[in-house]
Amino acid sequence: MESIKNKVAFVTGGSRGIGQAIVRKLATAGVNVAFTYNNSADVANKLVEELSGPETQVIAVKADNGDADSIVSAINKAHQTFGKLDILVNNAGIGTMATLPDITLADFDRIIAVNVKGVFVAIQAGAAVMNDGGRIINIGSTVADRNAFPGTALYGMSKAAVAALTRGISRDLGPRGITVNTVQPGPIDTDMNPADSQFADLLRSAMALGHYGSTNDIAELVAFLASPSAKFITGASIDIDGGLSS
Repeated sequence: MESIKNKVAFVTGGSRGIGQAIVRKLATAGVNVAFTYNNSADVANKLVEELSGPETQVIAVKADNGDADSIVSAINKAHQTFGKLDILVNNAGIGTMATLPDITLADFDRIIAVNVKGVFVAIQAGAAVMNDGGRIINIGSTVADRNAFPGTALYGMSKAAVAALTRGISRDLGPRGITVNTVQPGPIDTDMNPADSQFADLLRSAMALGHYGSTNDIAELVAFLASPSAKFITGASIDIDGGLSS
């Protein structure tokens, strides 16, 4: 993989889980990183302190991915701090488990605001200040293509929208050499989908590899897509799911 050292990245939802693993991977590769958090200020500040060094700067910016103005402000702050933007990772998202009779319009509106509108706003604001040849990586889900359980309709809908948005915007930004891709994790051991959940054994039985992935697995793929080595990959939705979709 070609080096991404001295690039500048903006990662939404970077204080925990997959987002934190992405921030760690990019920072240890020599990328200057700005990441957002919403409620985890202590965790975010600790991560900044841990990863910042003489050659790499990491900053945390409080932002709500469901608030368009908040996202734009955070991206502008990152750009003002570092003077450029090369990599945008849209990781922030929410999940909900509810079957049709229990879904409220408030649930619907919130998941669209965070998982779809928030991604669009970040891409639009990020692309406006991004260098040509930049990288946009959206974190989706294999649930975009396959709903294995009741109650995942809203989440799957939002991630399918992200995949479609990725394909369309890759056309818009292709002339600038900016690639746009979606990483679609399957069962990854996180707070949202722990490896000891009530569904874990069933998921493992459906996977070719038979075990959950780690947040580092996702971070490694994101780092590759952010690198010059991935310059000919765009508009793609890449499953990383241990063979769940095979």
